[in-house]
Amino acid sequence: MAMPSPAEPQRRHARSNRARILQVARRELGARPDATLDEIAQAAGVVRRTLYGHFPGRGALLEALGEEAAEALRQALVRAHDPEDPPEWALARFVLAIWPIGDRYRMLLSLARRDLGEERVGELLAPATEHCLALLERGQAEGVFHRHLPAPVLSAALQGISFALLESVNLGAWEDDGTSAAVTHLIAAGVAPERALEIARTIGPAE
Repeated sequence: MAMPSPAEPQRRHARSNRARILQVARRELGARPDATLDEIAQAAGVVRRTLYGHFPGRGALLEALGEEAAEALRQALVRAHDPEDPPEWALARFVLAIWPIGDRYRMLLSLARRDLGEERVGELLAPATEHCLALLERGQAEGVFHRHLPAPVLSAALQGISFALLESVNLGAWEDDGTSAAVTHLIAAGVAPERALEIARTIGPAE
């Protein structure tokens, strides 16, 4: 039986520290976007050198949080995918699946757009963007969604709606479990309001 490497406990400790720093950073930056790395280290219960060993700067920390959010999005898309769904149901399920992730990372999304740039944020959101575009193209082809906007333009518009709704939550102007967001997206895509509400309520918010 192979003996564990002497370095393994150190690696586990390092992984634990990194995970804790990210968890605390998400909380602290979500509450106080101007929180410094030193303040995050203190809140995480690690020395400054430990934090900088994992994340040499604010950009590196936000990049790691962005990757964390992107992975959460990918997992949510897998869970939400149902090949039997009609397009309007698939779009509602998509919005309801990703809403909790957007809600969890909503403040960090604004920070990432400033610190990492729109191009990098676009790369991190690419799986969700591509999934939404495919749904819209299918819905337009089947006559479920309106066609007065090309699917890529409609997809960009819906993404803008998502950002605007999350910003309203940031500002304390609104709260939602994803249901109203899903209804809004369906209506913007061309589904009748009553039908949109029925679909969103039937699916229900993601756990």
